[in-house]
Amino acid sequence: MTEPSATASVEVAVDPATAFEIFTEEIDLWWVRGPINFFDAARATAMQIEPGVGGRILEVYSPPDDVLELGKITDWTPGALFAYRSSVDDTETRIDFEAYDGGTRVTVVQSLVPGGKKAFYFWPNVIHWLPAWAERRDHASRTPRELDRLAIALYYEDPAAAARWLHTVFGLDSWDKIPAEGTDPSWIELQVGARAILLFRLTEKRTAQLDHGVWVYVDDLDAHFAHSQENGAKILSDIHQHGYRCYEAEDLEGHQWTFAQARPTMA
Repeated sequence: MTEPSATASVEVAVDPATAFEIFTEEIDLWWVRGPINFFDAARATAMQIEPGVGGRILEVYSPPDDVLELGKITDWTPGALFAYRSSVDDTETRIDFEAYDGGTRVTVVQSLVPGGKKAFYFWPNVIHWLPAWAERRDHASRTPRELDRLAIALYYEDPAAAARWLHTVFGLDSWDKIPAEGTDPSWIELQVGARAILLFRLTEKRTAQLDHGVWVYVDDLDAHFAHSQENGAKILSDIHQHGYRCYEAEDLEGHQWTFAQARPTMA
């Protein structure tokens, strides 16, 4: 029986050796530092791949020796292939670099190992960040893109259709990708400069009159939560973590605010 897997490909306008270098050595430059793109977004300061078989894929915290090992490399062939066994779930991932006219096709296959039960199929989404960096790396700043501390959340009956409309009509773009027809991602993030517009599904808890929210990243989420409680905010959810740490509250007229723990790298 074939084990479950997830596959995606992108094309970059560089040769395979350069594409491999970009993917592995510059991962911290093309990785999008959004709130759901780390296992612990509140503490993450970098992404890193240690070269060679036995090297680790790391989510780096502060201080730098505090890391989360995402996996260990099992195959390392520069310009052609690297693969690793995950340390956080039961998957193996293989990334192939294949020359084609004008550049390189990068294909990622993330597969559940035989008998495995837990799989975080994130690479098919992550790989779509690579072409944008490959295209602009020769003239862009060599510093990671970091979100601002303020974001807006908008709620739609069909968030994916809204994202496509906002992209086509208003010219809004995404550091990730605009969802294609027939897809229904749980998280959609558009960018205006370094600020994010988050698109979510409209539910019965929200009405047409209250279809937006505000996200604010703060230095000390626990202290902020305590201060809000002491001063009369209506707490909708206590502090919880799913990649990012946050809590939700309402203001005096029922508008929803989400307060999240800022990463150490946020200005």
